[in-house]
Amino acid sequence: MRNLFSRQSGATGTEARVSGEMEARERLALLDQFEQAALGWFWATDADNHLIYLSSSAASQLGRAQGELLGTSLSAMFLPDSSDEDGLEARPLAFQFSARNSISDMPVRLAVDGGEIWWSISARPQIDGEGNFLGYRGSAKDITAVRQSQRDASRLAQYDSLTGLANRHRMTKRLTATLTAYKSAKRSCALLMLDLDRFKAVNDTLGHPAGDELLKQVAQRLERIVGTRGEIGRLGGDEFQIMLPDIDDRGRLGEIANSVIQMVSQPYSLDGSRAIIGTSVGIAIAPYDGIETDELVSSADLALYAAKGGGRGQYRFFSSELKDGARLRRQIEEDLRDAIQTDQLELHFQPIVRASDHTVTCLEALVRWNHPERGFISPGEFVPVAEETNLINALGEWVMRRACMDAMQWPEPLRVAVNVSAIQFSGTDVPKVVRTALDRSGLDPARLELEITESVFLGDPEGTGRMLKDLKKMGVRLALDDFGTGYSSLGYLSSAPLDKIKIDRSFVNGLTEDENNNAAIITAIVSLAGALKMETVAEGVEALDELATITELGASHVQGYVFSKALDQSGLIERLETGGLKFEPHGPARHRADRRSTYRRVGVIHGDHRYDVVMKNLSKSGAGIEGMLDVPLDTPLVLDLGGGQLVVSRVVRSEGYAQGLEFEQNLISDGADGLCTRHRISPYALASAGMPLAALPPGSYLPAMTPDAPRSKPQFLQVDLSHANKAA
Repeated sequence: MRNLFSRQSGATGTEARVSGEMEARERLALLDQFEQAALGWFWATDADNHLIYLSSSAASQLGRAQGELLGTSLSAMFLPDSSDEDGLEARPLAFQFSARNSISDMPVRLAVDGGEIWWSISARPQIDGEGNFLGYRGSAKDITAVRQSQRDASRLAQYDSLTGLANRHRMTKRLTATLTAYKSAKRSCALLMLDLDRFKAVNDTLGHPAGDELLKQVAQRLERIVGTRGEIGRLGGDEFQIMLPDIDDRGRLGEIANSVIQMVSQPYSLDGSRAIIGTSVGIAIAPYDGIETDELVSSADLALYAAKGGGRGQYRFFSSELKDGARLRRQIEEDLRDAIQTDQLELHFQPIVRASDHTVTCLEALVRWNHPERGFISPGEFVPVAEETNLINALGEWVMRRACMDAMQWPEPLRVAVNVSAIQFSGTDVPKVVRTALDRSGLDPARLELEITESVFLGDPEGTGRMLKDLKKMGVRLALDDFGTGYSSLGYLSSAPLDKIKIDRSFVNGLTEDENNNAAIITAIVSLAGALKMETVAEGVEALDELATITELGASHVQGYVFSKALDQSGLIERLETGGLKFEPHGPARHRADRRSTYRRVGVIHGDHRYDVVMKNLSKSGAGIEGMLDVPLDTPLVLDLGGGQLVVSRVVRSEGYAQGLEFEQNLISDGADGLCTRHRISPYALASAGMPLAALPPGSYLPAMTPDAPRSKPQFLQVDLSHANKAA
């Protein structure tokens, strides 16, 4: 090998020869020192690229003897570079060798016992005077430390340092690359957005180290659910994102979202403390809900907002109607600020009746909003907006003050029950708000009952306990609302100074149906309350058979339409003055199962014709429609529910202009109180039919037939029932 680096001298004579030999010895000694110091190494190959020389110190680093490595194919010594996580690999070393290119500072990876190392190699091909390739002569140096530092820096730029999940930058990059590649391959990709409910309470009460530990545990749970099916990212704070390639089945996505919600909602152990949080999930699917990254992320964000507005702990699929809903929520937020100041709000009061003698003992205050332009707006619309925008504190104070003032005008000294939201409970000095309302109205504290939910105990149980005791010292009563639907714990029931437990309407609904376990659950709640000397209120009682069963099970009080709907202040005063405190039950004799009734126009496709009909009811397995005359039984029809949702069905009942349809495949839950199809028309299919590739627009948009295409005669007469339905 030394001859490879020796230089021929053109000098003649003894002195020149001696001088040249001395210079060669010095150069070789210098190279020996360089190799032995492991500052770098030299190597050479023959024409077949097999090693004919490698510095002994280099062989030692590989754990091999120098002679053992000679004859080894150079390219076979190096491992493929797996560090390119985006799949963009440079040309392999074998190609460079076969092309006989010069190599400059190329990083290569080598396996050693217990791990791997990295070298940077440089080399030039050797050609003789006749143009024959003789092999490579080159150098190498160890760059393992530098490479690891580069990898660490790259990972910090792409991954969240706390949880180890991908960060926002990487998720955006990966989603963009995936959507771009999937357009040409006509593949789908689902995106789930989620954030944590009540995470701020954990940070505020247990400290940021506990909050960090909680985020780590959430990340671990998400990884167990998702596995290798997709990629999870933490976008910052308590926001997470899950990308699931090649899934467009909304039934399967709903199951995954439910698993996420249930797993995240399980208790956490944080340095000896126990915390319970929740999550909401928004789901969007490419290409149906967005083609580009920004569009898909925006759709998933809107779906997440809808999930949180629906009561939290829920999932929602994106639909085009959510864009209108987002604009409406912004308008509600602006108008609600004015409504609180200008007394557009009012209170209605629903009686809570003693089960034994049907005498009203308390009235629950329910806020109503009569908008000057839009009319009455449901609390289900504006209360979630108030909670999201921190208007809930101002709204809660207004309700508290107004309820106390209204109660002072009643002809009987009945109690008034006021709901206090968990956000209001944790964000304001509730005892101060209550004291102010009592002082201004002059109401006896014993006539005020505060209804709280189980979620107030989740963030800071000790602080909540102190606040409840302060309220009890004032003389007000405390009731636990919606019992059994949250995160029930016998611990706080035994320690909190509660006077009443309200049994959620979900346990009352279906109580009298066969094979229903709600009666056993209610019996247990009533027994527990009795042992703790608390009253019980069964909410949502609507039928006489439900009332009889509830009374038999021992609930002390009843609330629901079976006695009265909520009355405005003037109507309540008139009722109390003329009818007294006794309320007679009324309503249907028996509970009727919920029917998903709907009156909306949809399309029905038969052959190459489309009919506009009215859908009157919808279930998972079928629908009732009106608008086509004398359709034979077993006629195949396709029901167009809009938004790309086509349902293959057949007629199983037909009477005049009304038909009953049975679906070929059941519908699934849309995450809200509705139904949807598992699959939709693919935008790729629409594009192949001549439409531009885009997310599905709202409404019906089956590709139109060309003008000269032959059409068959319609087989059914369409009937316009719009006037009849309005009259009904």
